[in-house]
Amino acid sequence: MSKLEVLKLKGGDLMKALHMVAFTLLIVGGLNWGLWALFGFNLVNTVVGSMPMVEKLVYILVGVSAVYIAATHMSDCKVCSKK
Repeated sequence: MSKLEVLKLKGGDLMKALHMVAFTLLIVGGLNWGLWALFGFNLVNTVVGSMPMVEKLVYILVGVSAVYIAATHMSDCKVCSKK
């Protein structure tokens, strides 16, 4: 296997990991919004409540994940892709 093929494999694995992290953060964000709307319960605050900077970081990462998923959705989705 050439070095280029190895780099492509590593890059693909990295992109898959990035996608999974972003997707997981979107699930956390969605659950947090749903719990907040239904019960006034903030899941993120409950988990990291004593660390407001970490809580803010989680919210920033959820927002960045939403932008990433929105930007890459067409190429990742089997239903929406134009392949």
